[in-house]
Amino acid sequence: MSIRIVVYGSPAPQGSKAFKGTYKGRDGLIHAKLVEASKKVRPWRQDVKLAAEQVRKALGLAVLDEPLQVRMTFTLPKPLSAPKRRRVFPSKLPDLSKLVRSTEDALTDAGIWRDDARVVECAAAKRYPGEGVDALDAPGCVIEISRVEP
Repeated sequence: MSIRIVVYGSPAPQGSKAFKGTYKGRDGLIHAKLVEASKKVRPWRQDVKLAAEQVRKALGLAVLDEPLQVRMTFTLPKPLSAPKRRRVFPSKLPDLSKLVRSTEDALTDAGIWRDDARVVECAAAKRYPGEGVDALDAPGCVIEISRVEP
């Protein structure tokens, strides 16, 4: 079993939270109100969720609840200053681990798996358009999910 999900959009990292004050919860305690610092996270997670839901419905998949391995290849916009005729790697922001985190959370929201804790092996890469295996022709991500065989 292998699931391939192709997402087009601007990959965004899920990372830091911004403090937006406090509020009194139902439990009567004071809680901190935290929101994502990056405004790009929500649209990216929506793009991933939509693409994953379409694949899940097309394949008639049930929610995965077993050890899984995941491979993600993020295609990021190539800067205008980057060389045009040779391959270079996106070795600057965003952090790869934070891209993975936002994408895993979106896959959980889409009902692909019960929880991202089911992922026991993860390989991830950042590429520029058309430069390398699974690099898309525009920003986005190729996600491959498979069961871990004992």
